[in-house]
Amino acid sequence: MKFVAVKSCQGSLGKNKGTERAPSLILKGINKSDLNIPNGDIIKTAEILEKADGDFFVGGDHSITYGLFKGFAKKSKNSGLIVFDAHPDCVNNFSPPTHEDFLRVLVEENVVKPENIVLVGLRKAHFIEREFIKNNKIKCIYMKDIISEENVIEQIKGFVKNLEAFYLSIDIDVLDPKFAPGTGYPEKKGFDLKSLLVILEGIKNMNIKRADLVEVNPLKDKNSITVNSAKRILKIFNS
Repeated sequence: MKFVAVKSCQGSLGKNKGTERAPSLILKGINKSDLNIPNGDIIKTAEILEKADGDFFVGGDHSITYGLFKGFAKKSKNSGLIVFDAHPDCVNNFSPPTHEDFLRVLVEENVVKPENIVLVGLRKAHFIEREFIKNNKIKCIYMKDIISEENVIEQIKGFVKNLEAFYLSIDIDVLDPKFAPGTGYPEKKGFDLKSLLVILEGIKNMNIKRADLVEVNPLKDKNSITVNSAKRILKIFNS
């Protein structure tokens, strides 16, 4: 598996500076390559990401998924997107999008079909986002409705069976702040690390063709808890 560092926080528009430092810490000791990201040019960054070669990308803020998924979707006729996130990230239609908008833009630019998206671990959404999800009939697995790790795995298994391939995006804030305090918008009552790792282990062989891990901010971390959680997640896919 080819790991790639994406040292960019441009998509957070200055609200979450520090995520660009995460890849070096998370990928320490792992054979990786680095994308050459221009400072202050979000348009050029999106173009570079769209053409990027790699299997697992470590960011950086969540806007990197926009360019990376666009490049991925060009290689698959029926591609899907599974996002583990506390938030749905579909507020506005800015192009290229910020880390709060990437999912909406991917849908409205017809890069991904709404029925080919599943959001896992949601627990906070703006009313605009709730309306967008409802109107587009996007499948959501809300944190409050999760019965067990096995149930989540089975739901995802049923979702991906008709897809040619899918892209997995993991926002570290899907974890409870106990396990990921170092992120821009922590939300209580999230996954504990053990449960998330069980789910990821259960789905890692379900035809995932590309993945990313985003929104770790070392500047907001406590005793490297978040960075270490990210390393544990990465280990699932590096074994």
